[in-house]
Amino acid sequence: MPVLPDTRPEEMTSADRKIEPVRPYKVILLDDHVTTFDFVIRILISVFQKDHPTAVVLTMEVHRSGSSHVATLPREMAELRQMQVHDAARKEGFPFRCVIEPA
Repeated sequence: MPVLPDTRPEEMTSADRKIEPVRPYKVILLDDHVTTFDFVIRILISVFQKDHPTAVVLTMEVHRSGSSHVATLPREMAELRQMQVHDAARKEGFPFRCVIEPA
């Protein structure tokens, strides 16, 4: 009878496994001279779950400083929020943008 090679998968040891930590990303809103304060406040409340007073403060920071860091999230969540912001802005005819970058 022929002898078959061992086809069982090798067991990985903890030294073989490399778990990469989830790298956080910052979501940064950018100022423009067209998008209304009301729209930015609504985005901060609906997309980023900020309360109204916090949304107003962040909107003023965007206006005065040109940008505001509004959230730190895992990459996939940051990308989703960015897409939500851009989609909402496009639907309402605003050029409003946000960027994400490693934290």
